[in-house]
Amino acid sequence: MSTGHPGFEDLLRELAPQVLGALVRRYGTFDACEDAVQEALLAAALQWPAEGVPDNPRGWLTTVASRKLVDQVRSETARRRREDALALATPQSALLAHAADAAPAADRDDSLALLFLCCHPALSAPSRIALTLRAVGGLSTAQIAAAFLVPEATMAQRISRAKQTIKADRTALSLPAGPDAAERLAAVRHVLYLVFNEGYTSTGGTDLTVPELSTEAIRLTRLLHHLAPEDAETSGLLALMLLTDARRPARTGPLGELVPLADQDRGLWDRRLIAEGVDLLSRTLPRGQLGPYQLQAAIAAVHDEAEHTDATDWPQILVLYDLLEQVAPNPMTSLNRAVAVAMVQGPTAGLDLLAELASDKRLARHHRLHATRAHLLEMLGHHEPAAHAYREAARRTTSAPERRHLTGCAARLENPSACYLGR
Repeated sequence: MSTGHPGFEDLLRELAPQVLGALVRRYGTFDACEDAVQEALLAAALQWPAEGVPDNPRGWLTTVASRKLVDQVRSETARRRREDALALATPQSALLAHAADAAPAADRDDSLALLFLCCHPALSAPSRIALTLRAVGGLSTAQIAAAFLVPEATMAQRISRAKQTIKADRTALSLPAGPDAAERLAAVRHVLYLVFNEGYTSTGGTDLTVPELSTEAIRLTRLLHHLAPEDAETSGLLALMLLTDARRPARTGPLGELVPLADQDRGLWDRRLIAEGVDLLSRTLPRGQLGPYQLQAAIAAVHDEAEHTDATDWPQILVLYDLLEQVAPNPMTSLNRAVAVAMVQGPTAGLDLLAELASDKRLARHHRLHATRAHLLEMLGHHEPAAHAYREAARRTTSAPERRHLTGCAARLENPSACYLGR
């Protein structure tokens, strides 16, 4: 949604999940409620800039959305039974005498429950992401489609199918309890993590980053942290995002070219975000509930706190990667650990680990494996095989800025420079 007024847009995006949660809890029809909320948001975007924000903007949106929903149901004469059920569930005072900006009967925020609903187990990861950005993030279908480089019609179909899946499953808006709670919360975190990563390093297109996505991921993770403040991994995820996004201003040059971590102007890093991330992490780690997001945040903090690249505490980073590989082993963690090993024990030790990783089918064709091999070969002065590895990495990446950077590294091997694709 774009209103042309940043202040109104921020307020509407903050209120959207609260209003949608209230409607879904009252009426239980996610797809119809989501459409009604979008209409209410559009009405607000048109009226508020001219008439001013109501005293109770959330109540205004809830009332308008409720009326839109009832009008929609009443217009569908073929669905009379659904209309009757909705009419019975809705007090007449809410439809006729309730002032648009009056205080709601219950000041309940269902945003967390809505996040759980959008990350329903029956949905695929892409559908969870799309529905979360639409229903909780307040982004339009066009904005989501543009961010993920797919046609708007394709994204609309994806969102529609996701809503129909939830409708068919008849899942109620509620917080999961019992043994499912931790698993469902982990799914929500994973969706937000994927959104952030796509924003921080786009998997396709002409730009290295999609700031709108990473910014939205941080906003939603702040919301999740506010709603689940005692969850250590949610705190760790927020810290990781803040510490990583702090480097974004230095990740690209004047022409949008990729700037490796070792070459970045650290004076451009956002020290406010770094301080917030470090503070959050320092309050989370002592709890003893160590998880992968906290460990990744700790690694990011070590990078961020180094005054210059030569001051990076690589032994500490290696220790953290050792822990991360025990807690949540995956090929990309092993690849990053190989870089840390190379920085501590020498590039030959790192290359030995890369040779082992090449047998992993999940990583063998990934451009980062070839880019890392190229960098370590270059460190050893093996320019010809390093150039070949850079070109192979460039051939495999789907990111245009990364491809240009890797090709440039191959071409500049007569004047070696650090080309490690760090975060």
